[in-house]
Amino acid sequence: MPGENLSRDEARERAELLSVDGYEVVLDLRSAVEEAEPAEGPRTFRSVTTVRFRAAAPGAATFADLIAPSVNTVTLNGRALDPSAVFDGARIALDGLESENVLVVDANCAFSRTGEGMHRFVDPEDGEVYLYTQYEPADARRVYANFEQPDLKAPYRFEVTAPEGWQVWSNGAEESREGLTRRFAETAPISTYITCVVAGPYHYVTDTYTRGDLTIPLGAMCRKGLAKHFDADDVFLVTKQGFDFFHEHFDYPYPFGKYDQAFVPEYNLGAMENPGMVTFREEYIFRGKVTRASYERRCNTILHEMAHMWFGDLVTMKWWDDLWLKESFADFMGSFSQVEATRFDQAWVTFANNRKAWAYRADQLPSTHPITADIRDLEDAKLNFDGITYAKGAAVLKQLVAYVGREAFLEGARRYFKANAYGNTTLDDLLSVLGEVSGRDMAQWSRAWLQTAGVNTLTPVVTCDAGGRITELAVVQEGDAPPGRPAAEAGRPHRVAVGLYRLDTDGSLVRYARAEADVAGARSVVAELTGQERPDLVLVNDDDLTYCKMRFDEGSLATLRSHLGSVTDPLARALCWSALWNMTRDALMPARDFISLVLAHAGRESDVGVLQMLHGQALGAITHYAAPEWREQGGRVLAGCALQELRFAEPGSEHQLTWARFFAAGATTEGDFQLLLGLLEGSARIDGLEVDQELRWDFLLPLAAHGAVDEGVLHAELARDDTASGKRHQVRCLAARPSAAVKDQAWAAVVESDALSNALVEATIAGMQQSSQRALLAGYAQPYFEVIERVWAERSIQIGMDVVRGLYPALQDDAATLAATDAWLASRADAAPALRRLVLEARDDLARALRAQACDTAAAG
Repeated sequence: MPGENLSRDEARERAELLSVDGYEVVLDLRSAVEEAEPAEGPRTFRSVTTVRFRAAAPGAATFADLIAPSVNTVTLNGRALDPSAVFDGARIALDGLESENVLVVDANCAFSRTGEGMHRFVDPEDGEVYLYTQYEPADARRVYANFEQPDLKAPYRFEVTAPEGWQVWSNGAEESREGLTRRFAETAPISTYITCVVAGPYHYVTDTYTRGDLTIPLGAMCRKGLAKHFDADDVFLVTKQGFDFFHEHFDYPYPFGKYDQAFVPEYNLGAMENPGMVTFREEYIFRGKVTRASYERRCNTILHEMAHMWFGDLVTMKWWDDLWLKESFADFMGSFSQVEATRFDQAWVTFANNRKAWAYRADQLPSTHPITADIRDLEDAKLNFDGITYAKGAAVLKQLVAYVGREAFLEGARRYFKANAYGNTTLDDLLSVLGEVSGRDMAQWSRAWLQTAGVNTLTPVVTCDAGGRITELAVVQEGDAPPGRPAAEAGRPHRVAVGLYRLDTDGSLVRYARAEADVAGARSVVAELTGQERPDLVLVNDDDLTYCKMRFDEGSLATLRSHLGSVTDPLARALCWSALWNMTRDALMPARDFISLVLAHAGRESDVGVLQMLHGQALGAITHYAAPEWREQGGRVLAGCALQELRFAEPGSEHQLTWARFFAAGATTEGDFQLLLGLLEGSARIDGLEVDQELRWDFLLPLAAHGAVDEGVLHAELARDDTASGKRHQVRCLAARPSAAVKDQAWAAVVESDALSNALVEATIAGMQQSSQRALLAGYAQPYFEVIERVWAERSIQIGMDVVRGLYPALQDDAATLAATDAWLASRADAAPALRRLVLEARDDLARALRAQACDTAAAG
């Protein structure tokens, strides 16, 4: 990987020298369906690129980017260059530039099995081959020669020759077709990382969006094997609602012509905002019954990517330092537009409970960084697609809307688009328009929120008189940061709503007073609430206006222990759950107490997305934060509760389905396994519960992990579900079996071989790492530290990240593993910074787990 890196300084120097006028990219993809595999090396396709560009300093030298097994010819301004002399596997050296230049590169590029570049997938169900590209941050160079950096925008023309019977799409609409070759319309100026080609025998559905004089052709596609499950009508419904919302609020017509959306296999991300050709992971096509939360998540992703058409595609950051300029805005706009334009009008509840949990975790890691990050190179960039860049940035923008006002915020966005259309920007470009329309000091706000790291903690301090009236309610603000890092800016300005809640006569916990206030500094008094009755519960970030960890006073905490399920407002309830989880992670609440709260109150949770989050957190608490000696007992209690709630749930409801999956994930006893087997075989029944194919695999995983089903059962299940999804599920179940030989095979398949695709690497790792198999996995702790540098050097960055994160011995949660991690870090000061970051993050998670376990042990007396 180091030879493929690109530094910020190199990119800046090249941008000062070059201006790119256009690309013509010609791809021949017919080799994708050749039956015979190459005798040696990867399967390749021909790529011929013509780049027209200008140089500010004639006679200067630069380089083009290309990662390819071989280059046939390189021609610069009619001058043939020797590929063996100018191409080093990642770069093409170019010297003697003229003021106007034409570069032609004829190369053999490799099909990918890692989801980076031109990914090739063979459907096990019917043998059909499907292709798609994925580039961010810098993998377009795996498909065609280019200048791979976001601020060298240019128009593109793609020409693609594909096998008989295939369809092909790119960013531009198809202009002409001759035989097997299609030529696509020239794009507007865009960055390399959002160009795209999708090709194969995809199932394709069309529709049209119309608004006044604007007409946008719509398309949606998936593999043929998923066509029977594809609810394209709902995808188009959300798409049209999104276009209505963004056109109304952005006042800038969608600038990229058509709008295709491809749901593709073995996708590493949720989706990618390629203009005119958005790609999504195909798991957003649901093969079985799912909850409303799954449809809400898909809706959010569709709207997130659509927001990028303006934030990111029309206006793009100069370098990855300002990645947040697109991702934070798209994350915020995804929820904002959901609430205002779609049936998912409770999306802010999901944002508070789910997205911000991702942000809080990332912001407390040793790798935390300001929202505007210091991105030295492409490896840094790859790792900064994280909870800070997305979710914290979105939360801070939500706070900004409260700070400057909704209309000022939207007007700033409108001016930003018009001033910078088809260009590249930095933080200052955005701040200048926001300051102009709001009258606020955006530089001060930026210093506090965008240019510092860490999360603040807000705690209420309530003083009441003898008559039970508030004499003072203060909000205490503290900075927070990982050990060894400076605390978050303690004086950050927060616009908060403080809510007072009391128990009503019917037992419900309702808000009776609310005050908005600016909180800054270590202590701020909310004078407006003086004189109110003593509350049973105080929420210092009611309505979730700011980004902070919320704490409780003792009275509020006591109320929640008994009455959390009685909080009537879904957002307030989600905020309480979020705060309690943060306390558990911070070793301020014993894991057994959090689990007791789940046992007592989760059954009353009406929001199924919040319920699913609670289930995941409860399992995480048992696995990582509970005292080891109580872990088994706690797991049995949790599984027993899940079974009880499953039986009590409304037949056929999404809550019933959610409790069924939770019961399976936490199953621990022989009785649990017998019930799961009975449900699979049909000898047991729970009224209303339909055990479809996806739920069958959910039940089989714990059965495989505990040795209750063997390899034969899993092979038979694959025969029943002989699809790409079925294969991934089977691989995960096979790797989960409690056998030393099985674990050795899984380790070898991931670490010692690159034969598996990205999706099967992920499935193998997920299956191998079972929390019930700590002793069986102990022998892989030391080998992990011995192999990760080699894996990082030899494999693609995506696979390297999957292996380093996924195989870290987190289940060996003791001081010895912590010491082994520290020893590796101490002896590898010169290891790749991105690799060290991943290990540091894993170490921090382990250290946090050990602190939480100590807290839980102390609670046991």
